[in-house]
Amino acid sequence: MSKVSVFISFDFDHDEDSINLLVEQSSNPDSPFEMADRSVREPMTGDWKVTVRERIKKTDQMIVICGKYTNAATGVGAELRIAQEEEIPYFLLSARKDKANKKPVSARPDDKMYTWTWGNLKALVGGAR
Repeated sequence: MSKVSVFISFDFDHDEDSINLLVEQSSNPDSPFEMADRSVREPMTGDWKVTVRERIKKTDQMIVICGKYTNAATGVGAELRIAQEEEIPYFLLSARKDKANKKPVSARPDDKMYTWTWGNLKALVGGAR
């Protein structure tokens, strides 16, 4: 079975530790996903949203890591909006266990934020949402 290709959207300034954990989990032998691309921090020439849109369109799903300041991370909000416009399936994943996680501003009111466990992550990538 081929792995699901995912784009990871996250707040570089506050949640880089979470992306490192997700990279580790994607390399597990039983991982159902592979990280195809992720949020970018370096400056891009031209309209960065066009470049990111092309990257997102090449993936099967988007995982949005939600931390304490995700609601203020404009890049995460823009990336999620692009996924919505391109009809790329996505889900929101809690970065911290303390429940202080915030949804991106472009999240829909009915978007649920899921607890990050290995079992949940595998099920969510498999479509259980």
